[in-house]
Amino acid sequence: MRDTLLIALFAFLGAAAAGLLGACVLLLIRRRSLTAHLAVVAGVAVTAMLAGTLAVAQAMFLSAHDLTVVTTVVAMAAVVSTATALLLGRWVVARSRELALAARSFGDGGDFAAPDGPSTAELTALSRELEATSAKLAESRDRERALESSRRELVAWISHDLRTPLAGLRAMAEALEDGVAADPGRYLGQIRTEVERLNDMVGDLFELSRIHAGTLPLSLSRISLYDLVGDALAGADPLAREHGVRLVGARVEPVPVEVDGREMSRVLGNLLVNAIRRTPADGTVAVAVERAADGVVLSVTDGCGGIPDEDLPRVFDTGWRGTHARTPPAGAGLGLAIVRGIVEAHRGSATVRNVTGGCRFEVRLPTAPG
Repeated sequence: MRDTLLIALFAFLGAAAAGLLGACVLLLIRRRSLTAHLAVVAGVAVTAMLAGTLAVAQAMFLSAHDLTVVTTVVAMAAVVSTATALLLGRWVVARSRELALAARSFGDGGDFAAPDGPSTAELTALSRELEATSAKLAESRDRERALESSRRELVAWISHDLRTPLAGLRAMAEALEDGVAADPGRYLGQIRTEVERLNDMVGDLFELSRIHAGTLPLSLSRISLYDLVGDALAGADPLAREHGVRLVGARVEPVPVEVDGREMSRVLGNLLVNAIRRTPADGTVAVAVERAADGVVLSVTDGCGGIPDEDLPRVFDTGWRGTHARTPPAGAGLGLAIVRGIVEAHRGSATVRNVTGGCRFEVRLPTAPG
């Protein structure tokens, strides 16, 4: 038993010395390639075995011939192990370089494609992660391009919508200044109307900027949607009468919600104005409030004839007004973007879909607790 313990001690000391030496070497070459690291690891394993074997052989007083045989066997094992480690390291390094080149492609704006051929489990897992990251970057680039396009459209349309009333205001102001206005009172009334319209446009831009910045202040309170819809219908009734459109609010349940009453009134107002302006005379705009499994659904259905399927995903984009709505009365294309921003600030969602004869805007909100 004592001899076995001595043999184990000598073997451990020899192997520990080799391991400590290998750790120092790995520390020195920590910035070198994976091939060098694998070679050192293989060398440490063989050296540890050799050191332990030689230490035990010396302690056991083997003959010179036996010691030479043991040393030769271990040396051959060291050569084979080192050569195998170098080959394995070169293969792994080659695969990692191929993976790095493939990863560089989606960093330059392309899509990642994993290199063909077998690979280690770690590199395969890394390839899967890079593929997922590439897909997310592609989606992000698409969103960025869409956002940039909507911003350019917004700037173009805002510039057009500002230029038209400003030119009119300038002409009327010059006519009043020169004393050539036939009816100064009518000119002053028109100036006031245009100024109010410009003020509304600037207010929409300010509201949208707060939504995008995430600084929209909300003063939440418990409100019945029945009262909220009633006030919105009363406010939109003059515009509906002007356009010859019927407002219907028959299916409105008194569902309590916890919202900012002022902001949600703006949501309803924007949806109703949008629906009334796009519904032909003698058409109907219907408002409904229904309970749903995930909260409450507030809907506004118009008679616009429907929205092209390719335009449905863009309806709530900033600046979007459709192909037939490029005139100033249609607004700057901010109303529906503001609707979505306010609803999402209330942890809800806004969607649109086509129905028979028109389209249906739906706002989903969580019901009030209790």
